[in-house]
Amino acid sequence: MLEEQFFDPKRHDRAGFNSGEPVLDEFLRKYASQQRSRGVTSVFVLVDDAQPDKILGFYTLSAAQVEAAELSPTEQAKLPRYPIPCFRLGRLARDGGSRGAGLGDVLIGLALERCRKARLSVAAYALLVDAKSAGAKAFYERYGFVAFADTPMRLYLPIR
Repeated sequence: MLEEQFFDPKRHDRAGFNSGEPVLDEFLRKYASQQRSRGVTSVFVLVDDAQPDKILGFYTLSAAQVEAAELSPTEQAKLPRYPIPCFRLGRLARDGGSRGAGLGDVLIGLALERCRKARLSVAAYALLVDAKSAGAKAFYERYGFVAFADTPMRLYLPIR
C-alpha cells in the first residue's frame, strides 16, 4: 500500500532514487535534508509499505506569496491589493522506474490535500509552481493550474 511520509534521510534511500531529471535527483540526494532541517522547505516522500525505504516519489512545499496584480483579473477582483499568501510546490518527481503508474497524479493529489489541511490553520490562497518544461506545464494544467500572464511557466491553483 502506498504511503506518504515526511522525508527522513536516515530511513529513506536517496541514492536509489532516479527520476531521470538530474536536478531533481541531486536535490533529493544533496540538499533535501539540509533545506528541511533549516526550515526552507518541507519534503514528503511516497513509499510502498512493503519497501518503506524505497522512495517512489517526492514533493516539497514551502510558504510563498504573490502580488495580487499578477493573478488573473477574475482572481484580482476577489482579493486585496497587498501580497497574497500562498504555498509553493517547489519540486515534484517520481521514480523513473514507475513511469505510467500514475504516481505523479498521486503526488500532486497528496500535495493539494496537505495544502487544504494546512489552510485550516494557516491562511493561503493558492498553490504556486514553476514548471520546468512544457510537459511539466501541461501536467499541472490538467489539474486546473493557471499560468501567470507575464510568466507563462509559473502557474497557480486557488485552493478551495
